[in-house]
Amino acid sequence: MFEELKAHQSEVWGSAPWERIAPQLAPVHEHLVRALGPGPGVRWLDVGTGTGALAQRAARAGADVTGVDLAPKLIETARRLAAEAGVPARFEVGDAEALPCEDASFDVVSSAMGLVFAPDHAAVARELARVCAPGGRLGFSAWRRGAGFMLVTRRYSPPLQPGQGDSDDWGSEDYVRERLGAAFTLRFEEGDAPVTGGSGEAVWGLLLEGSGPFRARAESLDPEQLDRFHREFVDLLESHRVDGGVSVPAPFLVVLGSRR
Repeated sequence: MFEELKAHQSEVWGSAPWERIAPQLAPVHEHLVRALGPGPGVRWLDVGTGTGALAQRAARAGADVTGVDLAPKLIETARRLAAEAGVPARFEVGDAEALPCEDASFDVVSSAMGLVFAPDHAAVARELARVCAPGGRLGFSAWRRGAGFMLVTRRYSPPLQPGQGDSDDWGSEDYVRERLGAAFTLRFEEGDAPVTGGSGEAVWGLLLEGSGPFRARAESLDPEQLDRFHREFVDLLESHRVDGGVSVPAPFLVVLGSRR
């Protein structure tokens, strides 16, 4: 199911140097590591690891970390960055809907804005429960609906395919309870990862350079649409000007669970 869509997602996400965007998500990574408490001997799986920023943090604290991502090029980058940093994390190509892992094989399963983009939410929920050991811990983040610049980008995004889950739904406590409440005892925390930069134009340029999905969205538009998208995006960011630049609130939900 959704194999063509996932092949496209894999190509798009790997088409740009995401490691240039990852620092914007540092508040998310730090929140999850703080909440999940990595330590020596903890078997840790990071789903939708991207270029490995969260996985590296957990590994530095001593956890035995495996990061998986659908995009082979992101995995290549994650391996390179971990090697350069001397961090002993492993990285594998893997689908959040069919994880390449044994049953009950991890003490912690995490994801920083990763698993939410998998199209089959029911399959993701089943896999999270399957690979997490009894008494193990779950921690992932999801944007609140309309966070950051999403009110603008949503207007220029392609429609969801029939049956495809909306990533924003994971940012609702009720939705998470429906999907995961039977397998996990759940609790929730709030966070914010503001979109920051020297100017709205600077953030636009950074995303075009480093975010494959953002670039693909822009490239899919005709010149008039692109001009309108560009203008609305920059205007939104500039409406949140602070000393020295722009800072747009981007609230997110942290989902924490214990495997029943």
